[in-house]
Formats: sequence, C-alpha cells, structure tokens
Amino acid sequence: MLRIKSLTAGMILLSLLAAAGMAASQDDDPRLEESREIVRDFAGRLQAALQSAMASGGPVKAIGVCKDIAPAIASELSRERGAAISRTSLRLRNPANLAREWQVEVLEDFDAHTATDPGAAPEFFEIGPDGQFRYMQAIPTGGLCLACHGSAIPDEVQKLLNENYPHDRALGYEAGDIRGAFSVVWPGPCEGCTSEK
Repeated sequence: MLRIKSLTAGMILLSLLAAAGMAASQDDDPRLEESREIVRDFAGRLQAALQSAMASGGPVKAIGVCKDIAPAIASELSRERGAAISRTSLRLRNPANLAREWQVEVLEDFDAHTATDPGAAPEFFEIGPDGQFRYMQAIPTGGLCLACHGSAIPDEVQKLLNENYPHDRALGYEAGDIRGAFSVVWPGPCEGCTSEK
C-alpha cells in the first residue's frame, strides 16, 4: 500500500513547515493501524455478504447488499469504534455517500496514481487542520463488482438500478479501476467539547 499526500496550494506551506514532525507523528499514530483494521473488517464483511447474495440470487440480490447491508455495517462499525466510517466515490450511485472536498482531492489522487500503477490500492492518511485523523483506502473494481458496475449490465439488473438510483453514475468501470474508497475519520481533540461559562 502507498501513503498518498494531497497537497493543495493552501496546504503546501503548512505541509512544508510540519513535514518533519507531523509526518512522523502520523506514521506512528495508533489510529492508522486501527483504521486499516476497520477497513479490513468492513471490506471482508461486505465481500462475504456480496458473495453470498451472488450465489443465491445473482446481481439482482447483490444490489440489496450494497444498498442496505453496507450502510448497516458502516453504522455498526462507527458506533463500535468511535470513528465515522463510510464509502464514497467520484462517480456516485448512492447520493448519501457524497464525498467531502478533502475526500474528492484524495480520490482524484488515487485515480492519478492508479493510472501510473494499475492494480494498486493506495491509501491516504493525515491529521486534518481541525485535528481529525483522516484515513482513506481505495476500492479497486474486482470481477464481482462488474456485474453491477461494469459496462455490460444485464437488463433486469439495470432496471433495478434505475428504480433505486435514478442518477446513478457508478457504471462503466473496468477491472482494476478505482471505484471509490473506504473512509475512516476519527474525531479531533475538541469535538464534543462544551464551553463552560
């Protein structure tokens, strides 16, 4: 896996000033390995549910896994771990998964990196300006994904996708394309603080 830093013009100076101390503290932050563990758990549970649905009902049944089970897994893990856990993409199927501005930059970096290193599943982590620890790991398009996200979608699957996602943009992927990313955001040190007067 690769650590990717997204440097916008406004972040370049801050990044240069903090490079020595901040990079080391991020690499050593225990939330990095915990974030990786959460993503492994999320991805493993989601893949098992998708494989089971595909085996019992094909892609039509698998749509329900991504629509209902994936958000339930994310919600459960968020409650258990105390971090905001989600999936997002530049080409959304579910508008509830809309990427934040910083996530868009990371996803664009993932796409650029994968164009030069096909098959890679890059990751990103940083401590944000608000003190949040932010982690993302790319989701490469696998063979299982192509039944609902590829170019040759069966008519019955396309019909169900149109009913559930009228503004679907998550189509036309090829194996190895970055389809989106898992995201884990740990709260900053002052989130939930109350001011005393």
